[in-house]
Amino acid sequence: MSEETKYVPPEVWKWEKENGGKFSNINRPIAGATKEKVLPVGEHPLQLHSLATPNGVKVTVMLEELLALGKTDAEYDAYLVDINAGDQFGSDFVAINPNSKIPALLDRSTSPPTRIFESGAILVYLAEKFDAFYPKEPSARAECMSWLMWQMGSAPFLGGGFGHFYAYAPEKYEYPIDRYAMEVKRQLDVLNRNLSNRRFLCGDDYTIADMAVYAWYGALVLHNIYDSAKFLEVASYTHVIRWAKEIEERPAVQRGLRVNKRWGPEERQVPERHSAKDFESAKNFDIEEQ
Repeated sequence: MSEETKYVPPEVWKWEKENGGKFSNINRPIAGATKEKVLPVGEHPLQLHSLATPNGVKVTVMLEELLALGKTDAEYDAYLVDINAGDQFGSDFVAINPNSKIPALLDRSTSPPTRIFESGAILVYLAEKFDAFYPKEPSARAECMSWLMWQMGSAPFLGGGFGHFYAYAPEKYEYPIDRYAMEVKRQLDVLNRNLSNRRFLCGDDYTIADMAVYAWYGALVLHNIYDSAKFLEVASYTHVIRWAKEIEERPAVQRGLRVNKRWGPEERQVPERHSAKDFESAKNFDIEEQ
């Protein structure tokens, strides 16, 4: 960058809406509702308001896995939140998640109803509520929680950092792309080394940590998110690929990937989910076609 174009931070930063890249219309430096909007309510105690982005997929996969275990009380209604239309700034949604991000879960089986926001917190809540996918032994539980927190702290470097500057920013600059590409590759190396002698992240058992990490890093190594597979040499992380493929072959994961989805082939979309019948139109889905 030449001296003439070098950016000098102003004394006081001011928000300029037009300077935000692809998602500038939904980003702002303040919180709170911008409009009155009533959320729909279904028949089940668990009410999910989400979108099939990686953070949303974590929760729908967990709910479908619980149902596959026979946990019938995990039946849920899932409503799509259109973030491009600003649904996350509606009054009812903000009452569940003051951070205005998906996913948001309301458990109406408690009195008063319990709100849970942040995808990792939702996974822990559901794991404890249904006693599944979360180790009981203290050391094993600590390992699971460590990998879950690793994902929560690492994914912003992948999505908000690398993904933004590589794929969505209005202009591409070498420094931020190099900085975040280096960190994403370091994270992939962390996973690859750990999975070199473990079937799943914490050992032989599939846990909420796998669901959380798969949603982001499985998508990265298997589905070329951000069109970055060659750039990041994801094919070299063979243990991560093996692990992600095994998870993605699970029927519950395949169902969870479709919930609150409104893009891609129509037969793979389940924008709203209220029962297992909602998947019938996608029953012939073949994983090899992805």
